[in-house]
Amino acid sequence: MNIYLWRHNKTYHSHSMIEEPCVNNEFYLDALAIVVAADMEEALNKLAEQKAGWRIDDLRALPCQVLPADKAGVIFTELRGMINHL
Repeated sequence: MNIYLWRHNKTYHSHSMIEEPCVNNEFYLDALAIVVAADMEEALNKLAEQKAGWRIDDLRALPCQVLPADKAGVIFTELRGMINHL
């Protein structure tokens, strides 16, 4: 089993990026999907089964981070809105 992680940020999306994938039917600025599956196709099928607006063809076009689920590792960290005050 592997962990499949897709992240797509549209914060600075503009008309000049019209060909850029849009991974969900909802309006979003930052989309994140993390799925545990045996392979990429199973991961995409699990997202499709949710019927939550995930656009599978566009997810295929984005790079996906693949992490083995059988050993320790950091899956995701994030810092938002940091203010350098020192």
